[in-house]
Amino acid sequence: MLTAFGASAVTFMMLMYALERRGPRFILAFALGCALSSVYGFLAGTWPFGVVEAIWAAIAVRRYFSLHRTPGVQYPDRGTG
Repeated sequence: MLTAFGASAVTFMMLMYALERRGPRFILAFALGCALSSVYGFLAGTWPFGVVEAIWAAIAVRRYFSLHRTPGVQYPDRGTG
C-alpha cells in the first residue's frame, strides 16, 4: 500500500512538473505532489528523500506566489498546445 502511494505521488509530481508552463495552478499542484512525495519519504523511512521533497514543495509554493506578484507574467492559452 505504501509503495502504491509513493508511486502515485511521484507520478503526480512529475506530471504536474511537465504541465507547469500551462499556468500557475500547475506549479501549485507540483508543490502538492512534492509534499505528498515528502510524506511518502518519511513514511518509508527514507528521511533524506522526505526532506528534499519538502524543500522542493516550499520552493514551488514560493514560485507560485512570486508569479502572482510579478506584473506582466503571461501563460499560453490551454488550447494552443
